[in-house]
Amino acid sequence: MHVPDGFINAPVSAATGVVAAAAVAVSLRGARRELLDTAGGPAGGAGAAGGERTAPLAGLVAAFIFAVQMLNFPVAAGTSGHLLGGALAAILVGPCTGVLCVSVVLLMQGVLFADGGLTALGVNITDMAVVTTVVAYAIFRGLLKLAPGRRRTVTVASFVAALVSVPAAAAAFTALYALGGTTDIAIGKVFTAMVGVHVLIGIGEAAITALTVGAVMAVRPDLVHGARGLTARPLELRNTGPVAAPGAPVAARTADGPEAAPAPEPAADTAPAPAAATPRRSARRVWLAGLAAALLCAGVVSFYASASPDGLEKVAHDKGIDKKAEDHATKDSPLADYGVKDITDARLSGGLAGVIGVGATLAVGTGVFVVVRKRRTAAEPAETA
Repeated sequence: MHVPDGFINAPVSAATGVVAAAAVAVSLRGARRELLDTAGGPAGGAGAAGGERTAPLAGLVAAFIFAVQMLNFPVAAGTSGHLLGGALAAILVGPCTGVLCVSVVLLMQGVLFADGGLTALGVNITDMAVVTTVVAYAIFRGLLKLAPGRRRTVTVASFVAALVSVPAAAAAFTALYALGGTTDIAIGKVFTAMVGVHVLIGIGEAAITALTVGAVMAVRPDLVHGARGLTARPLELRNTGPVAAPGAPVAARTADGPEAAPAPEPAADTAPAPAAATPRRSARRVWLAGLAAALLCAGVVSFYASASPDGLEKVAHDKGIDKKAEDHATKDSPLADYGVKDITDARLSGGLAGVIGVGATLAVGTGVFVVVRKRRTAAEPAETA
């Protein structure tokens, strides 16, 4: 659903650019909290530990979304679809961090791969990052409140949230086109075609999202932001009566039952035992597995992706929306159209471009989230003083 230059006129493109910039600014503030928020406690304690592992994982989520977006799957005759990723990012790392994840992906695609117009970047961020994330996370949290708090519920809620988020983005594009479309097309026809095909694409999005969230829930549910309130259960201690101190007399059993032994006098200088520290569990294995999956998808599986146009491209061609489409500003990029320039072997060219894209997105995304987390950590003493 990457909108190219020329579909939406300059005033609406500029307005959506302002909306996108504001959404990113708000998300930066929210992401600082999400990157340190854990089920365990405030920043500086368990929260700081959570930030150490969540920032690289957020970068990995962006890289994974980039990789899976290369896997176009057929949805109808002559039409394909691909992951948008807003629901997946919001559920795994939080809605604000999710907006940033998808925005980083769209930026890398537009600058390096000539995918999605540069003047339409605000349109794409508003539609594919903000709308999908907000809609999906609202539905996801609403379903968790209505249904029992179980791991299966998280997976089902992920499926439904992702499914709805895709036609919601299609409807949002139609609204933007109604405001600033560059061709005179009946909006009702555009709406019907866009929502209809993207409902089918949403099924694929839902399956990918549910499978990914379910896989992470199976091994590390504490890393799923949307499920932290469900997976963190306090330790329950049962009161089994007084425990005798070492050397104290033990109660003797009689015919009528055990005789109560006098409770030992606590020593005057006895200090309370310190609370057991929550052990830190490394997320390295999850990170490495996710990176391997992203590289496999982008470098190998992407060669077998459907070559049919995606939903927006198909509707634009059939309805005449693309009559005033403009060439991409970076059409001469060495990585344009997800291939490496001057490499004639299509499989090698596409695979290498995918691997480069995963690496670049991972580096930029992780860098952004590490900086955001560090700024939040540095601000904590001033906020709590």
